[in-house]
Amino acid sequence: TGGGPVAQPSQDVCPPDDTASPEAPATHPADGRVHGGPVSYPQLGPPWGPPQGEINPVPFGNDVQTQTVVDQPNYDGQGHLWVASILVAELQAGDGFFTPEQGSQIVVKCILGAFYGDNPVNSNVKVNEKTTIDGHEAWLVESHLTFDIAGLKAKGELLIVAIVSAGNRSGLYYASIPDTTPELVQPARDALRDLQVDG
Repeated sequence: TGGGPVAQPSQDVCPPDDTASPEAPATHPADGRVHGGPVSYPQLGPPWGPPQGEINPVPFGNDVQTQTVVDQPNYDGQGHLWVASILVAELQAGDGFFTPEQGSQIVVKCILGAFYGDNPVNSNVKVNEKTTIDGHEAWLVESHLTFDIAGLKAKGELLIVAIVSAGNRSGLYYASIPDTTPELVQPARDALRDLQVDG
């Protein structure tokens, strides 16, 4: 939400950083899909921008790739963008291993605690259930978030988080679609529907 954190995440809500040194960017096939960690989805065309690695890495993912659509430029008068985004990555597990359900709880808690600064966020959970993605055990969370952020036209957004078990790794799918761009909800659902486990 907002395409990335707007405040420094506190360590009590986000997975600990398990990387002692920066990793070289992962190489993925040029096959028309957006690859992050062990999962991928078919690349979305305009108005979605090309896939990009996170300039400010999310605190819960490695090998992150994101597609975004600008919802509101310079919403805070300081040059920051508010965007609709779809992200895939490998779930960063710190020193432990997360089941898909545990991973979803940690990621959602981290998002709510780290991505909205000091602004209160209300979460109305619509889906919180075990599922299967590309034949792999997974957990899906959908929630409608509401907030009131100075200068921002959007007062809420759809949050979708899916964690997919991929052997000894976990794949992450995360979509954030502001209420001001309802036409982008279906592409986000399509990308999740077509999510596959690559390795």
